[in-house]
Amino acid sequence: MVAQSKEQMHFSAFYMRGLLKMQSEKQLLNYYVGIDVGTASVRAALVDQFGTIVAHSDQPIQIWEPQPDHYEQSSDDIWAACCTVTKKVIQQVEVARIRGLGFDATCSLVVVDKQFQPLAVNYEGECRRNIIMWMDHRAASQVDRINGTQHSVLSYVGGVMSVEMQPPKLLWMKENLRESCWEKAGYFFDLPDFLSWKATGVTARSLCPLVCKWTYSPEKGWDDSFWKMIGLEDLVADTYEKIGNQVLFPGASVGNGLTPEAAKDLGLAEGTAVAASLIDAHAGGLGVIGADVKGYNLPCENQPVTSRLAVICGTSSCHMGISDAPIFVPGVWGPYYSAMVPGFWLNEGGQSATGKLIDHVVRGHVAFPELQAKAAASAQNIYAYLNSHLDLIKKSLPVGFLTVDLHVWPDFHGNRSPLADLTLKGMVVGLTLYQGLDELALIYLATIQAIALGTRHILETLQSAGHHISTLFLCGGLSKNPLFVQMHADITGKPIVLSKEVESVLVGAAILGACASGDFASVQEAMERMGKIGKIVQPDHRDKRFYDKKYEVFLKLAEHQREYKAIMQGI
Repeated sequence: MVAQSKEQMHFSAFYMRGLLKMQSEKQLLNYYVGIDVGTASVRAALVDQFGTIVAHSDQPIQIWEPQPDHYEQSSDDIWAACCTVTKKVIQQVEVARIRGLGFDATCSLVVVDKQFQPLAVNYEGECRRNIIMWMDHRAASQVDRINGTQHSVLSYVGGVMSVEMQPPKLLWMKENLRESCWEKAGYFFDLPDFLSWKATGVTARSLCPLVCKWTYSPEKGWDDSFWKMIGLEDLVADTYEKIGNQVLFPGASVGNGLTPEAAKDLGLAEGTAVAASLIDAHAGGLGVIGADVKGYNLPCENQPVTSRLAVICGTSSCHMGISDAPIFVPGVWGPYYSAMVPGFWLNEGGQSATGKLIDHVVRGHVAFPELQAKAAASAQNIYAYLNSHLDLIKKSLPVGFLTVDLHVWPDFHGNRSPLADLTLKGMVVGLTLYQGLDELALIYLATIQAIALGTRHILETLQSAGHHISTLFLCGGLSKNPLFVQMHADITGKPIVLSKEVESVLVGAAILGACASGDFASVQEAMERMGKIGKIVQPDHRDKRFYDKKYEVFLKLAEHQREYKAIMQGI
């Protein structure tokens, strides 16, 4: 045994006191769990009262595609993943310090019978697959008929309902699975509401998904005439029990918190507060849009929060703008009252495929195996490698100028906003016979630019309708890509704020849990206290003329595609 000097003993004691103090302070903090169910994975985070993520875990979930445009999932699979990731993130703190739980999820449709058992949403009768995913487009003919009614509720979804909303999917089930599903169904949940029910045993719904995806009005409730007009009068007959007749504001406490069964599943304490949930993109907006910007010299610093646009960019992208009074924007969803931030009206633009489109373009290219090999050899992910490769081939030009004669229209899965045209397809102009890594890098760049040009299209439509937006707040997986962020800054001409915590969606879900616990007086207070600014990316205004020209071409692509369609319809 080696004897310690007095100095060593003094240092060891000092170190131990410091360690014990840090551990003590850690135990005195309040914590909240945020659970985010995305398209392909479930993630959980343990977040402290200052908005710092102290633990994080994720797990993939299954997706079935039994036929084109049919995408399905399993509520059992998703709940099991929620339990797994939650147990992982709470290991380092006392369960008693976890004050609240918040869920967010994709706006997918969950179907269960009267005993809350899964019901098949498919022709195969496979009950495990009881979720029609948000990106499922099987109800295209149903949504056309619904839009043909020109009912007044459609004015709150930009004048045109999307196939990704729930009424057309409900109608599809009634018309295609009447005996096996529709007549046996006890409840139809938006996925965020299913999760809060699973946690609490309470079937109350959050205002967020009901307003955004189901045509519910915060002022008037359900509109009987709409459901009767589209052929779903049976939902009216049971006073909307199947789709929700008790509605809560996001962040409100649901029931008596976690049931004993759910608490055991999740590894949390019985009675832990559970919040009324949000759609995943809205949780991302909540996690970034309210952050304190003082001292950063941003144009939104001395302006109201309505001068900010939250862009949540992952598999798809959503563009969240809020206003004090309702603003009706053609081709943009909303205005929705209190759907994200209580007391404000929300307009929601979106692009149905962004991260998914970039993956599709890159992985489908003939040079992808070469990219994979070179990225692995340099210990980089494929997108970091592509970004560095573009820097090599750009020479003296700004990197964006490499696509002067290569243009992409990004609606490979239809246009959600602002054209609201499901029939639009993707376009690429400027292809050559070359198929090497340079060409892959260029089509990757052109695709990112096209997504950013689509954001500019949505932004200009919002502003022409009455929004006054000066700053973009980005979060989600694509916000980790510096090229994606810089292109959005350069092409929109707006500064971009990135959250200190990259996983803003999880912070947003945790903010809900914090509100449900009663630790904050309001959602707005929790947003300001728990949302933190990280990096700020400024646009390079020297490139403005180039991107104005690119934008002019971008708009022409959609115009020309519609002209081609008109020509071919004349056959």
